[in-house]
Amino acid sequence: MAKSPLSVARFRNIFIISWLVVIADTTFVLKWYGWSWNVSVVDSLISSGILFVFCLLMMNTLRFYIPRRENYLNILVWCVFLAGIWLVLSRWLLILSLGHIDGYTLFLNRSLITRSSIGLLLLGCVTLVIVIWYNWEEQQENEKRKQDAEKLAKEAELFKLRQQLQPHFLFNSLNSINALIGIKPEEARKMVQQLSDFLRGTIKKEEHEQMTLAEELQYLQLYLDIEKVRFGNRLATVIESDEMTRQMKLPALLLQPIVENAIKFGLYDTTGETEISIQTRREENNLIVSVSNPFDPETSTSSQGTGFGLTSVQRRLYLLFGRSDLLATETKENIFTTTVKIPQVSDISKSV
Repeated sequence: MAKSPLSVARFRNIFIISWLVVIADTTFVLKWYGWSWNVSVVDSLISSGILFVFCLLMMNTLRFYIPRRENYLNILVWCVFLAGIWLVLSRWLLILSLGHIDGYTLFLNRSLITRSSIGLLLLGCVTLVIVIWYNWEEQQENEKRKQDAEKLAKEAELFKLRQQLQPHFLFNSLNSINALIGIKPEEARKMVQQLSDFLRGTIKKEEHEQMTLAEELQYLQLYLDIEKVRFGNRLATVIESDEMTRQMKLPALLLQPIVENAIKFGLYDTTGETEISIQTRREENNLIVSVSNPFDPETSTSSQGTGFGLTSVQRRLYLLFGRSDLLATETKENIFTTTVKIPQVSDISKSV
């Protein structure tokens, strides 16, 4: 959201300086007409000073009442009304103060039309500036509320995506623990501890938070350890990443749904050992992560690999980065590969 080009204090200073310029200009004009410095200064202070007060009155009124476009005529009427009162009041005070000076009253009466025109013009200009100022502030406030509402909606959707993913993994893990309790109690206890460590880490992470790939792989390893207890020797994983990519950042816990999808469609429809491959690389200013899993073409189709897990990841990437091209899938022979591209930005919230 754009910031105000003028602070309130700066606007107030400019406003006061402008009126000092008006007073000085009026004084020099009267002096040019042949009046003494004393008459010129008093005339300028009275007429410009009263007009200054009326402008402040208009500013205070518009502070609490900003008419819509169809009611702008009300502002014009109010300006004409105030200009008329200013003209009568300033004429009375000027005659009271300077009327004893020879020729001044005649000069004052002859200059009333000019004075009224200038007064109405100045009052109208000040009113116009104030209306634009307050309308701009109102527009910025509405824009801020809109952005806040969109941010809350985005965070709510991200939270909903997380909540839809977690129960699926949790139920599978609890079922595996239940099956292990009777036959392999030691492994069941180990799996409970691993599940506890994994959930403790995931609960602390926010959907928009960034973490390094090294930290992400640590949490991913906790998840893989749990899955290896479930599937035993059938599940094998290979992670290939260099030190440079390990320092790059990505949204917290982004890879777990992708790997879960690979395990689901790599082990459920195949027999024997299944190897899940995770490879990372850098392309320009992007972190590229590829997750590959084999599948049996006779019992599975590549389209099965694009289930809710990948859909949720793609939606999350769109909400965080505003792009829909950051996740892609590819089928080559009997290998299904999911590739995700993560732009490197210092703050994810700046990219949306």
